[in-house]
Amino acid sequence: MSIARDPGIERAADLGPGALADDAGERLADLSLAGGEEELDRSLRPKGLTDFVNQEQVTAQLEVFIEAARRRGEPLDHVLLAGPPGLGKTSLANIVAAELEVPLVQTAGPALERKADVAAFLTGLEPGSVFFIDEIHRLGRAIEETLYPAMEERRLPVVLGQGAGARTVTLDLPPFTLIGATTRAGLLTTPLRDRFGVSHRLEHYAPDALALIVRRSAQILGIEIETEGERELAERSRGTPRVANRLLKRVRDFAEVRGAGVVTGEVAREALGLLEVDTIGLDRHDRAILGAIASKFSGGPVGLSTLAAAVDEEQGTIEDVYEPYLLQQGLLKRTPRGRVITERGFEHLGLPVPEGAASLF
Repeated sequence: MSIARDPGIERAADLGPGALADDAGERLADLSLAGGEEELDRSLRPKGLTDFVNQEQVTAQLEVFIEAARRRGEPLDHVLLAGPPGLGKTSLANIVAAELEVPLVQTAGPALERKADVAAFLTGLEPGSVFFIDEIHRLGRAIEETLYPAMEERRLPVVLGQGAGARTVTLDLPPFTLIGATTRAGLLTTPLRDRFGVSHRLEHYAPDALALIVRRSAQILGIEIETEGERELAERSRGTPRVANRLLKRVRDFAEVRGAGVVTGEVAREALGLLEVDTIGLDRHDRAILGAIASKFSGGPVGLSTLAAAVDEEQGTIEDVYEPYLLQQGLLKRTPRGRVITERGFEHLGLPVPEGAASLF
């Protein structure tokens, strides 16, 4: 039965096994030739579950599930990974594929705009492949519903034609594992969330774990770093490996230009001071938000829209990027009337607590 009426579906049907994986391999090869930060970032990612530190509960469970799937000769059940940005969700998806010894095909929720896009990926998967969708909460409703039969029955119904002449063709799919990653688990619909047999939430990293990550990354990058330098970077990385690796590369630059090439504790402190990253990881933007509430609004409460206008920043950026860490550190809190700086927030800014503000703590 021909499905040539829809070019997107036609492309999906014509894709042979592994075609998408080959395309992905070619793109990665191009990036490798081009070099740059993106390729460097990939080299710093952990390659196995034993290298993935600080998430022992997650990795221990995945180790059992992966081994059980391998012994049964079945694909791993679908996996949902949730948590703040930069904690290793993409790295973990790559590790799962490597542990299963199967190809990984990667895309992102916003990139899947039509049903034909999903069909192109799914029909091109090799048996047992891992299909990774980053930011899965940003899938459109129609695309999400297309995934339901694919996840449950490994079948993809496709509607051909329009009006009275429309008919449905069902494409059989190879067995596969869908791994979805999200930074906003609350935005996932219940039907989609319930179709994941394995669900994990990644938490922020402890300083000791981040110090190990900094040490490993320094070895890969060929950076000479002392224990005190590792600790300085770990404590200022906001509990996030991605931030730790980014700061390490910038501190390396400082050490090479203004130091002896060794990242000591003193060099790390000077470099991070130049980058305006303070002792608990706050940057200039974080302090601007706290400072605006403290100085312009006497510690709060202040509404989000008013705060955004005061610091010239988007409301969504404040809410999604800056506030989570400030809340986690106990520097800021949300109240029904708006944002309020805590006593600890005033102390961190080196400011006295205004009269009347204590009643809000």
